Amino acid sequence: MSGHSKWATTKHKKGVIDAKRGKLFAKMIKNIEVAARTQTITYEGYAPNGVAVLIECLTDNRNRAAAEVRTALNRNGGQFADPGSVSYVFTRKGVVIVPKGDQSEDDLLEVVLDAGAEEINDIGAAFEIVSEPGDVVAVRTALQGAGIDYDSAEASFIPTVEVELDLDGARKMFRVIEALEDSDDVQNVWANGDVSDEILTQLDDEE
Repeated sequence: MSGHSKWATTKHKKGVIDAKRGKLFAKMIKNIEVAARTQTITYEGYAPNGVAVLIECLTDNRNRAAAEVRTALNRNGGQFADPGSVSYVFTRKGVVIVPKGDQSEDDLLEVVLDAGAEEINDIGAAFEIVSEPGDVVAVRTALQGAGIDYDSAEASFIPTVEVELDLDGARKMFRVIEALEDSDDVQNVWANGDVSDEILTQLDDEE
């Protein structure tokens, strides 16, 4: 299983397990409030062990967003990075997550290949379909046409280089990510930490 697939699994699991409904609602309200004067900004930083982190913010106040991102990083052993120093590690891709059902990976490939899918990865409880960002809608439409449900379909950042993490390193990375996501301005966080299934299981057992 490739590293970015593990990361997709991790994000999927953490999203299900750690969904903070009140926080999510607050972010939805925030999105509505700033929609007319939105500035979308991407900040770059590092978590401990040299893990690269991309932080996408939706904000009406750049100074506040930058301060909150910097504080979340610094308080958890990370650091703010200059523009361009981290983003080169990631590539923008379309990612569609399809829960496993009756269809096999080959069945799925037949449905989405002509829609622009580049690869399908088995990420445990689901398949991850990777495409160019502009092909996400076509992939999603192909799935709908075939009557196949999907969990999410979005443009995402996939790391081209990964940092393998042990249990302590994984804990520290997730601590940084959770601190960042506590900010209402932060919409998405991507990191290039590679966490094995065994370590993910240990982390789940700790919660």
